[in-house]
Amino acid sequence: MSKIELCNSKFRELFGDIKFPIGETDPDFYNIMKHFIYGEVSFQGNLDDKMRELITLVVFTTNQTLDEIKVHVGASLKVGLTPTEIKEAIYHCAPYIGFSKTLNSIYQVNEAFKERNISLPMESQKQTTEENGYEEGLKAQKIIFGDIIDKMQESTPENQKHIQSYLSAYCFGDIYTRSGLDLKTRELLTFCILCTLGGCENQIRGHIQGNANMGNDKETLLSALTQCMPYIGFPRTLNALACINEIIPENKGGNTDS
Repeated sequence: MSKIELCNSKFRELFGDIKFPIGETDPDFYNIMKHFIYGEVSFQGNLDDKMRELITLVVFTTNQTLDEIKVHVGASLKVGLTPTEIKEAIYHCAPYIGFSKTLNSIYQVNEAFKERNISLPMESQKQTTEENGYEEGLKAQKIIFGDIIDKMQESTPENQKHIQSYLSAYCFGDIYTRSGLDLKTRELLTFCILCTLGGCENQIRGHIQGNANMGNDKETLLSALTQCMPYIGFPRTLNALACINEIIPENKGGNTDS
């Protein structure tokens, strides 16, 4: 099949017969965008459609391209994602982009759910309590990053320890431990959020290693970054690519066991 045929087939699969006004007013731009995303990027790499849509949702949330979210909630449901998985991907953005921007996306998701008669609120996925949130979060951090977490906390100045405690209790305790998405998926989504933000190369490097520790190999990271690329542009893509090649050199290929 040609790129255009692949694009049209994938587009119908995700969106049905929906018509976007930009196709009428700016057909050249629309076709460049559509053919690149759905005729090329959608077929590059080892991700399935579910993971591609999860990544797309967190990228849109991070970028605050809110008009796109409702459309992709529909596509996400079509490819088999559950409402819980969709919501958890959005919630997962909060530690990285803040509550307000995450709320903007939640409102869009809720509207899309209401249009499809999906009941709200949904069943809670919370797994921690106020008493054990820090310990469970620290446990999740160590699963992903190993004993370096202990060294990092020990070396933190006393007047900054509360930030490390918040990181363990909130980011990893309140968010990472939630059910609905597993740690491996959450860590890949974190990588995509950081790539989208830009200027987070130190964090990207750390989460590349975290992804490798969780079993997301170089091929998966490259596939995820490629999925982000149409929405984040080439400069941020190339910066993230340099980080991948630094942490997982090409001579190591996709094998994270060596």
